[in-house]
Amino acid sequence: MSRELNGIVKAWEATVKKSAGGKKRANIIFTPMSIAHVDDEDNNDDGDDDEDGDDDDDDDEDDDDEEVCLVEKIFPNGDFYTGQWLDKFPHGKGKYLWTDGCMYVGEWIQGFTMGKGRFSWPSGATYQGEFKTFYMDGKGTYIGSSGDTYKGYWVMNLKNGKGNESYPNGDFYDGEWKKGLQSGHGRYQWKNGNHYIGQWLNGLFNGSGTMMWQNGNRYDGCWEDGYPKGNGTFSWCDGSFYVGVWNKDFKEQSGTYYPSGSNDAHLEWDPQEVFNVELSDCKVCPCENVSIYPSEKILSVSGLEEAKVMKQSKKGSDGNRKTRWSSVDGRISNYSSEEGCNGLDVGRKSAFDELGGNSIPSWQKLRIKAPKTQGDTISKGHKNYELMLNLQLGIRHSVGRPAPSASLDLKSSAFDPKEKVWTRFPPEGSKHTPPHPSCEFRWKDYCPVLFRALRKLFKVDPADYMISICGNDALRELSSPGKSGSFFYLTNDDRYMIKTMKKAEVKVFLKMLPAYYKHVRDFENTLVTKFFGLHCVRLTGTAQKKVRFVIMGNLFCSQYAIHRRFDLKGSTFGRTTNKPEADIEPTTTLKDLDLNFIFRLQKSWFQEFCRQVSRDCDFLEQERIMDYSMLVGLHFREITSSGNVTPCGRSSGACTPSGFDDGGPRLSGVNVDHLIVDPSRWIQLGINMPARAEMALRKSNCDTPQLIGEPTGELYDIIIFFGIIDILQGYDISKKLEHAYKSFQYDATSISAVDPRLYSKRFREFIFRVFVEDTSSV
Repeated sequence: MSRELNGIVKAWEATVKKSAGGKKRANIIFTPMSIAHVDDEDNNDDGDDDEDGDDDDDDDEDDDDEEVCLVEKIFPNGDFYTGQWLDKFPHGKGKYLWTDGCMYVGEWIQGFTMGKGRFSWPSGATYQGEFKTFYMDGKGTYIGSSGDTYKGYWVMNLKNGKGNESYPNGDFYDGEWKKGLQSGHGRYQWKNGNHYIGQWLNGLFNGSGTMMWQNGNRYDGCWEDGYPKGNGTFSWCDGSFYVGVWNKDFKEQSGTYYPSGSNDAHLEWDPQEVFNVELSDCKVCPCENVSIYPSEKILSVSGLEEAKVMKQSKKGSDGNRKTRWSSVDGRISNYSSEEGCNGLDVGRKSAFDELGGNSIPSWQKLRIKAPKTQGDTISKGHKNYELMLNLQLGIRHSVGRPAPSASLDLKSSAFDPKEKVWTRFPPEGSKHTPPHPSCEFRWKDYCPVLFRALRKLFKVDPADYMISICGNDALRELSSPGKSGSFFYLTNDDRYMIKTMKKAEVKVFLKMLPAYYKHVRDFENTLVTKFFGLHCVRLTGTAQKKVRFVIMGNLFCSQYAIHRRFDLKGSTFGRTTNKPEADIEPTTTLKDLDLNFIFRLQKSWFQEFCRQVSRDCDFLEQERIMDYSMLVGLHFREITSSGNVTPCGRSSGACTPSGFDDGGPRLSGVNVDHLIVDPSRWIQLGINMPARAEMALRKSNCDTPQLIGEPTGELYDIIIFFGIIDILQGYDISKKLEHAYKSFQYDATSISAVDPRLYSKRFREFIFRVFVEDTSSV
């Protein structure tokens, strides 16, 4: 018998070498040995089959009696397995080789590749990472036979999520993927030094983005199907730029050229050169095709095809149970056995239901509605349509007019509240203003030199700024004003928020501007609101109406949809929306007593977070500011098609945070600054941060409101956004009277209107309980 088996081993090795086509393979791990043939074991088991195929409990007891053993098996078709074995399946760690030269080495569960492993192809290509039921699924690295390398996340054999790819020709891409193609936000760098940063769709530039050439030229604006289309700006390294509407059809192309000083070298330049010349050598390298996916490989394991693929739902009475298909990770689909599987490939995915998967009832309670566009578009006929036109005309005038290059070292005169510029805008136009369809108005710029320096400090490109606010797209007005009575407007690309202000707020802001400028310059990762401009529109005529407004950065401008948002102050009086879960929309701003999560940040991020919150609170306390809050936005990474949020696990440390990141803060101000077109779209403190949210439940029998609930251990992978907002409320006489009045009726520590020193202390203590270090992450 031994001689026969040795002959089988040699025949198998010859078959593998032949199928490999002469390519160099990994070291052969097999030597002549005594191997039990799979048929021998199958024959011995024939008499042990349970006659009652429906008795699941008996099957479970038999499984419990089985022990994991080490085996080496050759199957009738020539495949070979060596490793741990349970009953009729590979289970544990093992190695499986197919006769065509493919090989898997890694973890198994009941005959399925599940966990970490390595799959190699005869061509020399390899994948090393996570598997789920034979699929490359999770975090992993694929190295192709031609040398291209992808490192990132996968879903069912396809690149999906955050990842980077190095191409054989020297190109490099780092960003987001969807269904195997670049989709979302990403950066592509060519070998010659050119690079693109922005939005992608199906492997092509699509949306807003920036192309930068090695010679210093760049294009900022909209793209479609790999080419500029819509509003955009082409800039030369000498400072000249062209602003217009772009299209491959030259008949649809229009725009204006702005020379740098007296330089008119590009006056005869044709915008179509961008399509025909500039982009000619900016082709995206295609990804290597995978010859055969691991999930397409068939195991020659007797009995694997007989694995159970259904389990009973335990909800309802026994007589009314419906059989539901369940996937490997425990997510339950909406298809019942009565409806049929509609062609779904549930055989492999559902076999794990018999492994005693985690029962997670709590996540079914967390349901997310589909995000909607926030605000109403201000179109012709809207009551604020003319105000919007005036605002856009004023911004275009302020930002576009010639001015010396902004220096970050400002003179004291730049902070003088009297430093303002009035401009008259008659409908027929003037020497310095264009004609316009609106009524006559006057425009005031507060501290223009200072805000020009702030925009430079915050890396805001003037052309981008003008396009966002003054482009062809209208602003959007939020449906209702804030508690202060201010109105809020959003730019169409969500980058900037415009807020109307009271005269008292303007005075507070102008007074704190010197300290604000010093603070944001000293601490580039500050969480306080970023301000870009302070203006006033005064209508002429009998009305003489004045509208003051400030332009701020929108914290939630991201490629990620915001599913939950919270406004947190650390007080309890009036700090709830009183909305049931079913009525909560993604645009609903929840408050302190609505908070049902604790946010877990990776160690290095958490340390930087604590330092920055303390710095920002010290600054606000010194400026006698109170009533500010921490605005938090959550994007849940795992949501089913029906809107249910899937937890990533329990707080035992078994689950690591999602997000392809090295765990360290990617702070602004590093060498890649010139590559970052819009810092709000890159990972930094408070922006696009991978983290985990732990569900927390409050005790219902407490006499006083419980600010933070008890952690349940239920964890969710999230992308988190946070920043300190509403920083223009001083502790003036009105707030002192509010404090005195409410203190007579309520607990003085529960109200928002308190002394800035006490407010800062309470705010910090609360925030450092809501945000904690994720000690269980790896």
